[in-house]
Amino acid sequence: MDIGKEVVLEMYRKMHRIRQFEQKIKDLITAGEIPGFAHVSIGEEATAVGICAALRPTDRITSTHRGHGHLIAKGGDLARMMAEIYGRRTGYCKGKGGSMHIADFSLGILGANGIVGGGIPIATGSALAAKLSHKDDVTACFFGDGAANEGTFHESLNLASIWKLPVIYVCENNGFGEFTPTASATSVKDIAVRAKGYDIPGYVVDGNNVLEVYRYASEAAARARAGEGPTLLECKTYRWEGHVVGEQAFITGSYRTEEEVARWKARCPIIALEQEVLGSGLIKREELERIAREARDQVEAAVEFARQSPMPEPAEAGEDLWVE
Repeated sequence: MDIGKEVVLEMYRKMHRIRQFEQKIKDLITAGEIPGFAHVSIGEEATAVGICAALRPTDRITSTHRGHGHLIAKGGDLARMMAEIYGRRTGYCKGKGGSMHIADFSLGILGANGIVGGGIPIATGSALAAKLSHKDDVTACFFGDGAANEGTFHESLNLASIWKLPVIYVCENNGFGEFTPTASATSVKDIAVRAKGYDIPGYVVDGNNVLEVYRYASEAAARARAGEGPTLLECKTYRWEGHVVGEQAFITGSYRTEEEVARWKARCPIIALEQEVLGSGLIKREELERIAREARDQVEAAVEFARQSPMPEPAEAGEDLWVE
């Protein structure tokens, strides 16, 4: 697949935005400026960006508790995201959703989800709606390796296969379900092989190689638009940080080794893309450095916007609720 320079630059730009945003969130929580916990996706940027780069603006995504990267990759506004995490009225959900429940329907972001596997049936329903409406929109469904052991995963893949729904199931396998190694809780080495049980394609993808993710996602999207049904992509990746920022407060010892973390950091997805494009001569280093600076400035501006934004008024607590 011939990937143009502008597509590559945009992928690089979004990967840097995710990295800078997540690092800033980590720093702010550690400093006590943002209360509570957040799940950051440092090290996993290539999967989110590679998938979303293959989507159209009208396509949709469902996300997870570790969803900041997915939202940024689909075009989420950094300032409104930051304000939401700060609990401010100017946030995406007026400060009521927080880190794990950001949504923007205008961008096709159907929402992050604090329930493991909770987004899988939502994505399946979104794909069914597109098919019934005779639209060729695709829904990409992000979930983790732990969610692949939930009933929602198996039920959704079964229905999507039967009805040939336009959905891409994206398993971000980072090797751990919270603090439990995937190998200790999953019956198969590769979650992608489970696609065979539902008679759909399943592929293991290098989740740290954004160009590879993009190629597989583009093929899956084309297949879905042609009415050929769903695809399961298992993107092997790794989170550099813990399950949540600040987990050291309640976790004693370590559930992974420093050597393991170091091995994956050596496979940094951003550096891998830099080496690829610089080696090919497609893009100059000066362009990449400019993009990195812009990402840092955008994140700092988002923090300042959040800090200056008002808190919700107590009287607003009953607004925007669905009541029968």
